[in-house]
Amino acid sequence: MIKVKNVSKIYTMGKEKVVALDNVSLNIDDGEFLAIVGPSGSGKSTLMHLVGGLDTPTSGSIYIDKKDISKFKDKEMSKYRNETIGFVFQSFNLENTQTALENVMMPLIFGEVSRKERKMKAIKALEMVGLGDKIQHKPNEMSGGQRQRVSVARALVNNPKIIFADEPTGNLDSKNGDMIMKLLIDLNKKGYTIIMVTHNMEEAKKAKRMIKIKDGRVMEV
Repeated sequence: MIKVKNVSKIYTMGKEKVVALDNVSLNIDDGEFLAIVGPSGSGKSTLMHLVGGLDTPTSGSIYIDKKDISKFKDKEMSKYRNETIGFVFQSFNLENTQTALENVMMPLIFGEVSRKERKMKAIKALEMVGLGDKIQHKPNEMSGGQRQRVSVARALVNNPKIIFADEPTGNLDSKNGDMIMKLLIDLNKKGYTIIMVTHNMEEAKKAKRMIKIKDGRVMEV
């Protein structure tokens, strides 16, 4: 279970303080598909980055399986990000000079996995997203939907418990967006916890639960 308890995040910009999250508390069950919605600047991506270990809260605690990750040292946090979570970004974040296979293998380099095993795991992940025939293609040889599926495969390659999807269909047309949503729903049915940030209310309604954030506060659960 994920437990966010009285979490605030305050950024200092010059002489001003910007409250990105204001005393947020939230529980997310294992195997849940949660959609986080809200206007730009509401704090939804900040919440995702804090739970994903990309940032630390100004105050409050974030528990993952009863461990407070907000107190993790750098080494512990790196281990958490590498073994427990996977990220899918709106802009894909792929290396254009590398093949789909090489892109998906990349997270495994930090886990002291042999090259042979990295390759086997990456191929399996690409097959899971329907790209077993595209492993030697580079991103510029693929459609937007295929590039995002490579991104999903990269998020899956370490067999994480939690997948964070930050506007995963934001750069896709409706057909490819529907394909990515179906893929996320299928992964959730297999037991993955999915946390998705989106502006798209129709996509948010496909999640098991939706929360709305406004001005750094959870307005509706």
